[in-house]
Amino acid sequence: MNKSLGVGIVGCGMISSFHCRALEEVEGARFVGCCSSRQSSAEELAGKFGGVAFDSLEALLVDPTIDIVSICTPSGAHMEPAIAAARAGKHVIVEKPLEITTERCDAIIEACQENGVLLATVFPSRFHQASQLLKHAVDEGKFGRLTLGDAYVKWFRTQEYYDSGNWRGTWKLDGGGALMNQAIHSVDLLTWLMGPVSQVTANVATLAHDRIEVEDVATASLRFANGALGVIVATTASFPGSLKRIEISGSKGSAILEEEDLKLWSFAEMTEEDKAIANSFANRTSSGGGAADPKAISHAAHALQIQDLVNAIHQNCNPSVDGAEGRRSVEIIRAIYESARSGKPVTVS
Repeated sequence: MNKSLGVGIVGCGMISSFHCRALEEVEGARFVGCCSSRQSSAEELAGKFGGVAFDSLEALLVDPTIDIVSICTPSGAHMEPAIAAARAGKHVIVEKPLEITTERCDAIIEACQENGVLLATVFPSRFHQASQLLKHAVDEGKFGRLTLGDAYVKWFRTQEYYDSGNWRGTWKLDGGGALMNQAIHSVDLLTWLMGPVSQVTANVATLAHDRIEVEDVATASLRFANGALGVIVATTASFPGSLKRIEISGSKGSAILEEEDLKLWSFAEMTEEDKAIANSFANRTSSGGGAADPKAISHAAHALQIQDLVNAIHQNCNPSVDGAEGRRSVEIIRAIYESARSGKPVTVS
């Protein structure tokens, strides 16, 4: 029997509790303890979920019962603890985004490779059953020639949300706004389905929030490497907030994914299975999807992703969403920011 893997959490903000709830449902993993820049936050999380509140990252990393370190710090503070964990011989799972620049992403990836540990980037939307069905249909060629791939994230965040943490809305620690913090889930899903982006042309603006350095509205026109076109629309200034949408179109079919629901599932050659999918995946979303409240999400997909990492460790293979997968969405978003700054199209490598 495979041993149960111990998990230590670094950073005890809002998302850390979702990791703890997820761990309660993961086979072969358990919450050991946590640390935070604020000891009171670590003590609160540890007390709620039955773990140890370590007084430092170093203390957490030397604990021999910890096999996996989950990085839940602010986005621009992922690199340092991730590298430290890798050097301590711990496998690493990092909340989205992997980091806020490709250079910092690369540093994490290289540290994990050099120390022989696995690296996973948290993108739980990939693990929804509807997302998996959509990916399978794309890979099977059911859409024919892919022609359009669009992502719409029209969310709402109050001014109080940005004021609640001095890192929120900053380039240094948030790394961006509606794109890097919120819409990155959809950027990841879109490129997972459509394939690599080759060029972006974009505009961004800050229109509805004060005291933030980053965008709360963004639009980008995309050209994919396969020739298809697409758009990304992202905002945290669309009251009252709507569920995120992914739209995939091709010469033989189209689908619309709204959070966990398939709003459209239509192909030139509809099978009985397709008809059943269209009927059974119309009303699957059970939460607010984070559209208006960042806490209004389910931990279920986090559990599936952590389980994927645990399985990969035991099977000595890469997790489904590894460091390279996590890096891709960061590269695209950085290209969007560069295009908005320069007013020119930007090539994505």
